[in-house]
Amino acid sequence: MEHEAQSSQQGQGLVVIHAALFRMGTTSLASAYRTLGYEVHHGVDDLRGNPWPLIEQAAEATWPSIPGATQRQPFTRDDWDTLWGSKYDIVTDLASPFVPELIKAYPDAKVIVVQRDFDSWWPSFRSQLLTTLFTHPLVNIGLLYEWHVNGIRAGYAMRKVHFGFFGARNLEEIEANARETYERYFETVRKMVPPERRLEYKMEDGWGPLCAFLGKEVPDVPFPRLNVRRNYSKAERRKYRIKKTAKTFGPWVLALLGVGAALWYNRS
Repeated sequence: MEHEAQSSQQGQGLVVIHAALFRMGTTSLASAYRTLGYEVHHGVDDLRGNPWPLIEQAAEATWPSIPGATQRQPFTRDDWDTLWGSKYDIVTDLASPFVPELIKAYPDAKVIVVQRDFDSWWPSFRSQLLTTLFTHPLVNIGLLYEWHVNGIRAGYAMRKVHFGFFGARNLEEIEANARETYERYFETVRKMVPPERRLEYKMEDGWGPLCAFLGKEVPDVPFPRLNVRRNYSKAERRKYRIKKTAKTFGPWVLALLGVGAALWYNRS
């Protein structure tokens, strides 16, 4: 099945809401959605091009008590359209913490829930995203450089999103609140969306249930199963990351260290 040039739903706001957290198959599903003809925003695809100021504003509007937040009115449908809905049919990784707000803003959208077991998910999420974003010895230098030199607040936006999502002020509180936040997230989604508008999806399900739910024909290509981490040992991944970033970005790569490394390994 060929990728369709443009989604027929474009301009109507989000038509599908992907309810899954980082490290829960977001890259595979983003690829699958594109194969089915949807316009998809997957943040890791264009790290520097993400709308970081709007994402930071969305975090402040959604969780006004997060450290360093500017007081804002709650986001409206128009605000979410400005951020994602006017350009995309589906948003995946960066939108995941905002799913309850997106469900309210787009009440007719179908919702696809992908839930990974907490005990297998949390160590991966913590090591590949939180450790890099909050504890890497060079991350604060990188965030300052990127903001003051290039005007990009990627790391600050991501920190605010995670402080807000986990109801925390620091990494220790994120860890303490992790399981409760995880359970409340999926419970909230299921309470908000009736079964007829919601698909409980597992990655091993492949095309069948997904296409039936979305009213699409099953493509004549294998279901994408993308997991960068599976293909490399820890040492090989570290070597590859250093080589690639040094070659591509040069000395100023520290500017995106806190977000780039984290999102790169969240491509699954």
